[in-house]
Amino acid sequence: MARTHTDAPALGITGMLRWGWTQLTKMNTALLLLLLLAVAAVPGSMFPQRIQDPAKVTDYIKTHPGWGEFADKIQLFDVFSSGWFSAIYLLLFISLIGCVTPRAIKHAKDWRKPPARTPKNLSRMPVHRTIDIDADALTPRPR
Repeated sequence: MARTHTDAPALGITGMLRWGWTQLTKMNTALLLLLLLAVAAVPGSMFPQRIQDPAKVTDYIKTHPGWGEFADKIQLFDVFSSGWFSAIYLLLFISLIGCVTPRAIKHAKDWRKPPARTPKNLSRMPVHRTIDIDADALTPRPR
């Protein structure tokens, strides 16, 4: 009998956390979060920011009453200190730590290993070639 999606066992809290951590520490996720951070920074350059010029923000809200109040509610005038922007770069920071740390540890362990031994019989290698060079061609000629 084939299993369907409804017959699948539940992951539980630990399984869900492990799955979430695995998804977060993938390099694809880190790149996606980096792209999302770049896109999320765009409103910060398009709308006046309250920390730089509060008078301009007040003027913008008065000029555009409907849109200005909505933009203020979703923190478009405080982009770089907003909760949603902070969540993106916090997730990016955690993702990068989770991606880089295991790779750095493995690299450090591999760095300490001695180099691999050279094979004794190089003629067994698939791209092995032998070149004969005349010794006279290698000696420097006087000028």
